[in-house]
Order: sequence, then C-alpha cells, then structure tokens
Amino acid sequence: MNQAPPGRRAGLIMLTLFWVLALGTGTWVYQGVLDGQRNPNTHLVHSLGDGDGSVTLERNRAGHFVATGRINGEPVDFLLDTGATYVALPAHLAERLGLPREHRATFNTANGRVQGHLTTLDDVRLGDLSARGVRGAITPGLEGDFALLGMSYLGRFDIQIRGSTMVLQTPERR
Repeated sequence: MNQAPPGRRAGLIMLTLFWVLALGTGTWVYQGVLDGQRNPNTHLVHSLGDGDGSVTLERNRAGHFVATGRINGEPVDFLLDTGATYVALPAHLAERLGLPREHRATFNTANGRVQGHLTTLDDVRLGDLSARGVRGAITPGLEGDFALLGMSYLGRFDIQIRGSTMVLQTPERR
C-alpha cells in the first residue's frame, strides 16, 4: 500500500481546515454586511436611547426605513409605513407574540381588501420611544418576519424626514 507520509497527511488536513474556516468566516462576514444593508437600525433593539425622547433612523439600501424594536418586550423587525393605519403583523408573528385576536375586520391594503383581526399591543418600543395600548392588525396577507409600524404608533410622535434620515421625537420637545 502506498500511503502518504504522516507529515503530508497532516498538511492536507490543515489545508482543508484552513479553507473550511476561511469560507465559513467569509460567509459569516458577508451575511453581516447583507443584514446591515437590509436593516441599518438593528442596534435600536438593545438601546434605551439617551433619554432625549428621539430616535434617528437611516434608510436601508432599498430606500426604506427598517428598524428593530420590541412588541411586548419581544424583538421585532419593523418596516416603518406612514400609509398604514395600524401596526400590522403577519399571522405567524402575532401567534409567536401571543397576541389576542379581538374582533374581525376588513383592511384595505396595497394588494386589495383582506380579512383579519384587530388586536391591542401592550407596549411598542423603538429605541427610547415607547407607546402603550397601541392598536394592531393581524393580517394574513403579510409575509415574512416584518411588522409594518403604522400610524397607530407613529402618530404619537413628531416625524421629520430629510434625505436618508428619519427622526422620531416626542411632541413635547418642540
């Protein structure tokens, strides 16, 4: 039998491990870059803000304002939507959060009319900005893991958009 010398085998194993680690690390770094482009405001989920009653958001690569906040203490990725009346959640996310389905309602969406349920969110938080008793809509037509952060939350704050930045602040800061 022609076996490779022990030193050569060890070298092949080391080379293979190097490439596996290099590819794994490259994939991990690249995924982090992609996640940052999708949601440049993920840091807000861990932030209580600086207490000044404002949150500054940056647009993502697609031009939307996406941020990670909390509903009833659980982390949720939000797509800020000033055209949405309520905080709209896909059914699977509402189920994960344990939200009660109050009464049935019909919603007019960009994709037409859909049937869903109204709910009440005990606490919605984005950075330093928190609101209690926020109306929500459980809409089965929504896909993905995003909730639309609509005017039932956003309407409680002053909104200022300039270029690629949105600032939300408590109204008493005027």
